[in-house]
Amino acid sequence: MNILMYSHDTYGLGHIRRSMALAQNILNEEHNIIILTGSPIVGRFDFPHGIDFVRIPGMIKQNNDLYVPHSIKVEPEMALAIRQNIILATAKAFKPSLFLVDKAPLGLKREVVATLRWLREHSPETQVVLGLRDIMDSSGSTITEWRAKNIYEALDTLYSEIWVYGSRDIYDPIREYEIPAHIAAKMHFTGYIPRQIPRSQHRARIRRSMSIAPDEKFVLVTTGGGGDGYKVVDTYLSMLEALPHQPFKSMIVTGPMLAENLYDQLAARARKLKVRICKFYRKMERAILAADCVVSMGGYNTMCEIVCAARPSLIIPRSTPREEQLIRARIFAEKGLLEYIPWETVEAGPMLDRIETLLANAETYEEALKAFPMTAFDIINTRIKSFGAHA
Repeated sequence: MNILMYSHDTYGLGHIRRSMALAQNILNEEHNIIILTGSPIVGRFDFPHGIDFVRIPGMIKQNNDLYVPHSIKVEPEMALAIRQNIILATAKAFKPSLFLVDKAPLGLKREVVATLRWLREHSPETQVVLGLRDIMDSSGSTITEWRAKNIYEALDTLYSEIWVYGSRDIYDPIREYEIPAHIAAKMHFTGYIPRQIPRSQHRARIRRSMSIAPDEKFVLVTTGGGGDGYKVVDTYLSMLEALPHQPFKSMIVTGPMLAENLYDQLAARARKLKVRICKFYRKMERAILAADCVVSMGGYNTMCEIVCAARPSLIIPRSTPREEQLIRARIFAEKGLLEYIPWETVEAGPMLDRIETLLANAETYEEALKAFPMTAFDIINTRIKSFGAHA
């Protein structure tokens, strides 16, 4: 089966990381998978045999509606035209049995619509699936946006199925986003997406390889892509700078999209504290497993990694331009899975208090996290097998 995946990747690392996790876990000897992506760092990931990518020109999200080219010096309209043509040409040449679109039903600025319509007309046997994270934004904002952009009509007419990467018991987008019954009928809730975390029995060995002593507490700070992560890292370093000695070992991964001048400022402060800092860490799953506490902004993918590793976490969720991180953090905190402080109000003192609470009560959080269901791969692979049965 040829599987084509589309990931617009205009901000952060979430979309390409989710697509990579899905590709690696639906791959078998019968599948060929191509990921269409605008991620500027897609080449840093390891691609197993059977998975490849087509890089479309990158775009940077400046706000909810404004996108500009990441590298090439052309007008946004030209960059979007190039992206749209590459997407359509790849679909025509690859002839996918499954076209999986990540999160954006119309693509960036409607760039995937031409491909969706071409598949409907010229390849009706192709299963066209939209993959949605469970929480998109606040109910009001999402409904307003979907009505203005005719998203409900697109869900109805352009997609065979909709996979929701979550559980209705945790958050019900059908109710929250007023999805009509005829569209809800083709929605499949997969549960959260597992991550390839090393087994817990390897934790001691991983910690030794990272020079973490057996009795030493280790805090990992990660802000995903890093484009808006400066405040979290700045607050964490201010917390350490105010202490007479370092109460735990720290490692900071800022994300590759943090502005160079801001990274240099943070790196200089981290070096004075003898704290390891880097932009990108290839083996993030290992670092998360090694941690006694993870400080993060709480995007969907980081949350999946934290849950799979069953690591206590302090989440600093942003509420702009979307409230998705804040809503998820609030729901998870109510279930005893984590602690959180809103991005707008985070300060060094409360951050230290929450970290100390997490370290002192680690087993309570770990047990709650271990009981959290991560079922996406089982359900998704069942859906894909059903496509083959009906081919």
